[in-house]
Amino acid sequence: MNIFLLLQMAAEADPERIGLVCDGRRWSYGELAAAAKGAAEIITSAGCSHVALLDESSAAAPIALFGAALAGVPYVPLNYRLADEDLGALLGRVAPALVIGDTGRAERLNGDAGHTFLSRDGFIAAAEQAAATASGEEREGEGIAAQIFTSGTTAAPKAALLRHSNLLGYILGTVDFMSADPDDAQLVCVPPYHIAGISALMSSIYAMRRIVMLPAFEPEEWVRLAAEEKVTNAFVVPTMLSRIIECLDEEKAEKLSGLRAIAYGGGRMPPELILKALELFPVTDFTNAYGLTETSSTIALLGPDDHRVAFFSDEPEVRARIASVGRPLPTVELEIRDEDGKVLPAGERGEIYVRGEQVSGEYRERSALDADGWFPTRDAGWLDSEGYLFLAGRADDVIVRGGENISPGEIEDVLDTHPAIAESVAVGIPSTEWGEAVGVAVVIRPGCERPSDEELCTLVKDRLRSSRVPERILVVDELPYNEMGKLLRRQVRLLFQED
Repeated sequence: MNIFLLLQMAAEADPERIGLVCDGRRWSYGELAAAAKGAAEIITSAGCSHVALLDESSAAAPIALFGAALAGVPYVPLNYRLADEDLGALLGRVAPALVIGDTGRAERLNGDAGHTFLSRDGFIAAAEQAAATASGEEREGEGIAAQIFTSGTTAAPKAALLRHSNLLGYILGTVDFMSADPDDAQLVCVPPYHIAGISALMSSIYAMRRIVMLPAFEPEEWVRLAAEEKVTNAFVVPTMLSRIIECLDEEKAEKLSGLRAIAYGGGRMPPELILKALELFPVTDFTNAYGLTETSSTIALLGPDDHRVAFFSDEPEVRARIASVGRPLPTVELEIRDEDGKVLPAGERGEIYVRGEQVSGEYRERSALDADGWFPTRDAGWLDSEGYLFLAGRADDVIVRGGENISPGEIEDVLDTHPAIAESVAVGIPSTEWGEAVGVAVVIRPGCERPSDEELCTLVKDRLRSSRVPERILVVDELPYNEMGKLLRRQVRLLFQED
């Protein structure tokens, strides 16, 4: 099977239903499918090995995604925010490609690698023109649908491969075909180079929900567009939700009364932020989605009922679940393992392993799956007594102090209970005595006085133990996040070197 099937089914079921709203234009599902067929003809004629999108979100993204699928060529959305040197290297790794979007920059960085270049508008126009004579015949079966470069914080980005079977395993296992009402609308504001952007397109198309695309996130524009298009569903990352809440007043919030469901993920969601959102949107269903590029998006969900139960519960264990990412999908197996690969019981922290049809775990360079098909996520976490999954950061972020492994998350959870602390992050810093020690950066809430180092250290010592007490504490105006709400711990470590 090929992911083009998702768009084909939608177009055949209701070709006149509006499938996409972007840049002032409204596309029906029939028009999108026709353009994707035309794009497949262009891709095949170009003789390229990859289809690379170097652009913000636009109609070119779904047309290129499904056109590449139909042509049997991997779709490669590139991070246009990368530095020239890094982007040029990635362009070299996918040559020869049909490069769509910022052609001027792409030609300057990698113009002699045999690429074919088309601007966003040029590609869309050419796809529509070619649609008139396109056959719509699949060139390949179940090969690689998408190649997504990981962030590469300590080395060159890895090329994660997602096959058609992986992506379809996720969509067909989590979405019912044509389940959306004609008036349902999904606001998509995540970048096209992130797995969340790709999965949002596919799941919305299979449900036949109208996709309202916001090319670049700005909170005021997000609120305006959501109100204007009567958006019913949206996905945001924690930093986006925080900025949306900050810009809302009573009148603007009233205009969003039709917003029935908000899903969030991509980074750590402070419990106080989601509690504030639940108060501001009392009739909106909130869902926390946890997943990775290598797992074709979501593998665990904290659903709307879980949010409400946790919000109103007086039981500490149940209320704590507001900070969890929920339970694994029915189609996904999940285990917590120690360093020796032993499966750990509930309550014990270790590395998260997953297995399932949607789990790729495959890179251009190698496969990370073990002999039994399990993928080590490199995320640390634990399960509670009812199977709710709690994240404790990346396994690589563990602080090793005198041979003892310390999870940054447990320190951050304690510090965040202080009424003057808006956010905190714990990292390992060099120590002559211990090898590594705990360094903490904190953001102070507006209008609050800075707590003394002694007060914060005592808080950690009383809740945890002395080995978790920070050796150094920095106060910063804000913590560094990327556009998907992922905390950049490497940049925090650099702050301690500069201080």
